[in-house]
Amino acid sequence: MKSILKLEELFQFILGIYLFSTLSYAWWWFLALILLPDIGMLGYLINTKIGAITYNIFHHKGLAILIFLGGIYFEIEVVQLIGIILFSHASLDRIFGYGLKYADHFKNTHLGSL
Repeated sequence: MKSILKLEELFQFILGIYLFSTLSYAWWWFLALILLPDIGMLGYLINTKIGAITYNIFHHKGLAILIFLGGIYFEIEVVQLIGIILFSHASLDRIFGYGLKYADHFKNTHLGSL
């Protein structure tokens, strides 16, 4: 089952690359921004509960899709870019087994223990 889930995440990451290609940004922007959502880990400097909340906000695909769709609706390309980067990053993380975090420990995710 893990292989199927990772394959699904890979296809979602490829979808993110495709959606990025529809924007007018140079490709280096994708490479420069793809790790930016990990800024959500800074919450762990406070405690594990805050860390899990901030991490999960920056890695929630539903939120990423809403941001992207908002960018389409309001015709704001930078908002579309933010949604694509958040979505693509979350997919990439999940390919490597990093899921949404539980409040008790960074290594306790919705995909299992790291």
